[in-house]
Formats: sequence, C-alpha cells, structure tokens
Amino acid sequence: MEYIVSARKYRPLSFDTVVGQAALTTTLKNAVKSGKLAHAYLFCGPRGVGKTTCARIFAKAINCQHPTAEGEACNECESCQSFNEQRSLNIFELDAASNNSVEHIKTLMEQTRIPPQLGKYKVFIIDEVHMLSTAAFNAFLKTLEEPPAHVIFILATTEKHKILPTILSRCQIYDFERMTIRNTIDHLKHVADQEGILYEEQALAVIAEKADGGMRDALSIFDQAASFCQGNITYEKVIEDLNVLDSENYFQIIDHAITNKVSDIMVLLNGVINKGFDGGLLIQGLAKHVRNVLMARDPQTLPLLEVSDQMRQRYQEQAKRCQIPFLYEALKLMNQCDINYRQSSNKRLLVELTLIEIAQITQPAEDGASAGRKPRRLKSLFKNLIQQSQPNKTTAPQVAAAAAAVSTPKQAAPARDTRTATSATASPAGPKLKLGGIGFSWKKLGQQESDTKKSVTITIPANANIPTGQKAVTDRVFSQSDLELQWMSMCNRMPQHLSGIATRMKNMNPEIMDFPAIEVVVDNELIKQELEEIQKTITKTLQIYLQNDQVKLSIRVAEQTEQVKILSRREQFDLMVEKNAAVGKLQQAFDLELA
Repeated sequence: MEYIVSARKYRPLSFDTVVGQAALTTTLKNAVKSGKLAHAYLFCGPRGVGKTTCARIFAKAINCQHPTAEGEACNECESCQSFNEQRSLNIFELDAASNNSVEHIKTLMEQTRIPPQLGKYKVFIIDEVHMLSTAAFNAFLKTLEEPPAHVIFILATTEKHKILPTILSRCQIYDFERMTIRNTIDHLKHVADQEGILYEEQALAVIAEKADGGMRDALSIFDQAASFCQGNITYEKVIEDLNVLDSENYFQIIDHAITNKVSDIMVLLNGVINKGFDGGLLIQGLAKHVRNVLMARDPQTLPLLEVSDQMRQRYQEQAKRCQIPFLYEALKLMNQCDINYRQSSNKRLLVELTLIEIAQITQPAEDGASAGRKPRRLKSLFKNLIQQSQPNKTTAPQVAAAAAAVSTPKQAAPARDTRTATSATASPAGPKLKLGGIGFSWKKLGQQESDTKKSVTITIPANANIPTGQKAVTDRVFSQSDLELQWMSMCNRMPQHLSGIATRMKNMNPEIMDFPAIEVVVDNELIKQELEEIQKTITKTLQIYLQNDQVKLSIRVAEQTEQVKILSRREQFDLMVEKNAAVGKLQQAFDLELA
C-alpha cells in the first residue's frame, strides 16, 4: 500500500475538520447557507494554517447541489463526487509563483467567459498571488472588479503586504491565525490514535512548539519523530531527534540562581555548549522559560501558558519559589544580553556574565551595597585595601596624644606620649585628628569670626614633624623647600568648592622675604581678592604645619616686569628641544605629533 504523509492523509475535507480557524469557517458556512457570496476572496496568513484547504472546501461547498443545513457539502452529488475524484471542470487552481506573467493572466481571463456546465459557479483558486508581476496585477484588475456572474475568485497568499492596494480593495479579506500549541497537540493526538502510535503529551508539546503555529509543519515533524521513535514517541527521543534543548536545563538554572549557586550554573552551561547548542539559544529559551514562570504565578495569566498540562504544573511549582522582583530583573538582564549577543566578540563570556548576574540577584546585601548587582564605590573599596595593608593601627591614646601636642603647643606633655604620636604620624595613611580652636576650616570660609572657635578636621601628613620634647615647637626655622612642600600639600587638601583657587595656588611660588614673613605674588587684582578672603585660614594653616606662630602672609599683584608669559604647548616643546636635543631626536625617530 502506498504511504501517504500525514499532512496529506489527514487534510481536512469539511469545514468542521479544519483546526484552529473556527471564526473563519463559521463565516464561510453562513455565506454558503445564505447564498450571499462575494465575487472575490483573499485568504492570507502564515504557512500551513489551512488557506488553500479552506479555499478547496469553500469551492466544493458553493457548487454542491444539495448542501447541508450547516453549509457543508453533501459529498454525494455529482459536483462533490467530481471534486473528490479531482475531475471537476468548475474548479481551477493556479500557482501564481510559476504562472505570474501577463500571458498567463490573459489565458485565465479567457476561461472566465465560459459558463459552468455543472453547478452554479466557476471557481478560480490562485495560490501565492503575491508572486504575480505588476503588469499581471494590472491586467487582472478589471476582471477582478467586474467578473461574470458565474465566476468567483479565491486568492491565497502568505505575504499580504506585497499585494497592490487596488487588489485588496476588491476582495473580502480573511486573515488566518497561527495554530495554538493546545490545538496542535490535540490534533496530533488524534492523528497518533488513528495511526496506532504511542506518545507522551510532553513530546507532542515539543513538536507543536517546533512547528511555530503551522499545522502542516507539525504533521511533518510528527512523521519524522514517529519514524525515529519507531511507533513510541517519547520526550527524550523527540528532543534528541529534533536537536532541541531540554527544558530541564532551564528549570535547573532558575533553581540554582535562586540559591546563588553560580558554580553549578557554569558547569551546566558548559555541558550545554559541549552538546553543540549556541549560548544565544540558551538565553532565548531561558527568557521564555522565565516569562512562563512569571505567568504561572497569577491564576489570571495562567491560560497564557501554551504548554502541556504536565509542564504547566511544573511551572506553577517553580513559580512558588521565585519572587516577582527576581523574575523581572532576570528578564531585563536576558533581554539586554540578547540585544548585545550578535555584536559581542566573546559571546560565551557575555552569556556567562549574564547568568552570573542572574544568580546574584537574590544574594544578600553586603555593607549596604547590592552584592554583585551594582559596583561598590571605589572610595570605600580603596579605604578597605589601605586598612588591610597597615599592620600597625593607631590606637586611641596615641591619637589623643598627637591631638594634644598639636592643639596645645604650649602645654607640656609626657615624653612617652609624644614619642608615640611621632610614630603614629610617620604612618603613610595620615590619621585624621579633630583639633579645636586653631583656626578656620576650608568648609567654613566666609563665616563670622565666631565660627573660628568650632573644631575642624586637619589631615596630618606623613612627614609632619611632631615634636618629641617637653614643649611643642612654635618658633621652628623652616626653609624655602619646606614652605613650598607645605604650600602644595595645603592646596591638595582644599575642599571641592575651592578647587578653582586651589589650582591657581599650585602655580604660585610663595617666597620667604624677611623670615618668617612670606610673600605671594599673583597675576591680577581679582586673584588677589580671592586669596585675601581666605588669607587668615592660609596663614593659620602654614603656622601649624611649619610649626612657627610668627608666620605672616602678604599678597601683592605682580608688576608688569614680573609677569611671565604663558607659553603654548608648541612653545613649551620648542623650549624643551632647545634645552635637550634628545627630545627632538625622539620625535623624529617615532614620527610623533604634538597633541
């Protein structure tokens, strides 16, 4: 006996056997019952959903001599018999993909002039009508608009947007829907029962998902799976035959992500890639899985799951263990990974990073940070590293002794405490000490004189010389290099809102005029006014760090003869070359250009 594939063997022969198009078939049956038939119909939709099949059933029904009360063909009259035996002269099928020229359309138009010899209508079914050329469409327009009373056109296409608007306006348009997974599974069960094939519903669900809404594709895949499984279609054999990623991987990844088991996810990912599956395919499948888990949390969205009953139960069980914020964040991360996947030069690393981020969504927060989801502040991170690198930490008594030595320079302190303070200040970290009554802080500039009594925070540099004797030094002799060092250190410690004046002060050169008097020369009156606003604070700071209470600061505007020309980058480079010829040779050797 000749073998017939399931897509042809189980092709619907009546409106009632058409799967998944109830609204369209009801409309067509009502048109047959009432006799209100249009002269042109357009059936459009994706492949394998029943467009051509419905066109044939409709053509047989409108020519049936004794239609049923429901609008179906009787399958007993001569017209129905001739159609079933494929010898009807009233129904013509034309493939527009191979007959798309003007000559083919003219030949078709000549056939429309001949009335039917049996039945009421001549029906012309034109499949893939979008393949007609523009000239053929134009030749078809007049006949399509005003055909003979005995002619009905049924056009079928998968690409409705390619058809001319003038053609669309002359047809009744029927949009066919994709098959739902539930309808596909039910129809595959019917075919399997008719063929005596054993099956697992989960295996049929995989076939339905692979078919992507096309019943013809589903039946073709069903035949392939039945041949591979030898009459017993199981889930394991189907995913092996179709090379489909097992959904169990998705359930395991989510379970591991909830418990923050990153290493287990990495091992699972490696196994999936070693089986030949693409990382992007895994992310797409996992995103669909997480979406299904999200839908399974709410009874209102549960019908949106187009899966088998067994899988629906598993989704509900996992949904109870997943929080909604976790699912939302996971979907966001996977969507971003899917967007960047094609442009990524290291696709596996992108997938691994995405899965790591998903696994850290539910990780408890540490130190107020979100533990892997957002980067820690670099400042706090470096602070921790500095603390870890210091083997000897300054104790509270040592800090107190240092504070006493600086804040009360005229008060005697025990020799042991002052030595301890000296060792503490030698640490590279430079502890912060709160000193009261020693002057202004940078944050309190412009305040009243009474504010100077408030305590301020001064960072003691590593090379500050805290005295170790019985009395703090208040008349220390300092050099020009000491002055320049403390001046630059002061500029570096100035707060953010004084960054502008601090930058200009770095370019100034304070000089010792009549020890311990210090003079600063500025370029213009405006800069002088800015410095005078903080002159007292600058003076007090220099007195503390230079350990000399007699320091006086004066500010004056440079004379015209003292002003130095500001050199451009090119002039600075030329000056460097003039002083050192090796710089010019280096430029020529490497063909360097001045940025």
